[in-house]
Amino acid sequence: MQFLTLFLTTLFMVHHNFYVITGGPGVGKTTLLHELEKRNYRCMPEAARRIIQEQMAQNGDALPWENKARYAELMLEGSVNLYKQADQGTVTFFDRGIPDVLAYVRLTGLPLTETLTDALTSFRYHPLVFILPPWKEIYATDSERKQTWEEAVATFEVMKEAYTGYGYTIVEVPPMEVGGRADFVLQTAGLR
Repeated sequence: MQFLTLFLTTLFMVHHNFYVITGGPGVGKTTLLHELEKRNYRCMPEAARRIIQEQMAQNGDALPWENKARYAELMLEGSVNLYKQADQGTVTFFDRGIPDVLAYVRLTGLPLTETLTDALTSFRYHPLVFILPPWKEIYATDSERKQTWEEAVATFEVMKEAYTGYGYTIVEVPPMEVGGRADFVLQTAGLR
């Protein structure tokens, strides 16, 4: 019983130190995370973009516009690895979380796997999830971000559903300059 209590306490502590910053493509997540890093907060990078870069460099097909199932597997694996690498005792901000994989699976019509379901329940973040809404003035595509504006808006809606469906409370970060966004996140999280 003591082991179970210790395990649950550790899980609870992790739950409250790991914050997700998410949103559809091109909403300023990475810029916000760089600002939080400048303020001496630990930030974990996005697994999805790294996978795309690696696959393109290797001429691989695990890309969101090619082998969607393999891309989802790698995205889940990368997200879980980032979660496990984070220091449980340190406030850490994640550029996307495991429920982002669920959103991708739903958007692409892939089946929900037991591995993903297990990860969604086993690796929990702080109950407040910061989501950046679509912001047309800053939205741009590139070689790794190919979604149209309409797809970006649809992604945002599915992401909200993915997080709320697993018990998270969504907090929308208003469109504003990056310093104001960082202040908003820190104040809302009670870190300032």
